[in-house]
Amino acid sequence: MLTHAQVWDALDRLAARYGYSASGLARKAGLDPTTFNKSKRISPDGRQRWPSTESIAKVLDATGAGLEEFMSLIGTRADRPSTRRVPLLGLAQAGAGGYFDDGGFPAGTGWDEVDFPDTGEKPVYALEVSGDSMQPLYRAGDVLICARDAAVRRGDRVVVKTTGGEVMVKELRRRSAKSVELGSLNPDHPDRVLPAEEVAWLARILWASQ
Repeated sequence: MLTHAQVWDALDRLAARYGYSASGLARKAGLDPTTFNKSKRISPDGRQRWPSTESIAKVLDATGAGLEEFMSLIGTRADRPSTRRVPLLGLAQAGAGGYFDDGGFPAGTGWDEVDFPDTGEKPVYALEVSGDSMQPLYRAGDVLICARDAAVRRGDRVVVKTTGGEVMVKELRRRSAKSVELGSLNPDHPDRVLPAEEVAWLARILWASQ
């Protein structure tokens, strides 16, 4: 018997296979980005919602996947690589208050979730790129997997949050007791040099879907 959870799981796995979060896949298919959010899978009265056949058809068209490929993703978890759910947030939202605690770890509500291979690195979270400020390296819809606890070295790509609430993705050029030098990923945007006291935290980017 086909279950509600199996179909939604297959959609999540299809998104991950083609390098998207659930919201990124919906956007790619021309749907509202929230179409596949966890909150949309249960109705307000607690009933389980199924994805529409129209939305599945649009997803298959957008990714180039066939119905047979989608159906192959429906089944037991026994033979699947070990994965875990990690918090997901749009990068454009990350500068707003309430999403991170003082240490730079996910906090509060408003986070979605995405599947990610379990590498043993903990804790990690995901940020979904919007806009073109990081092209050509990262494009809108790409998902960046970040680790706040990971050691950061020169040349690493990092997410930086300032004490003023600005969140940016840069390359770490140099870090001293007085300043943090950051290189832009897009040649049309300037490099930055921040006083050390204005940097709230840095998180290293471990992986990016592209």
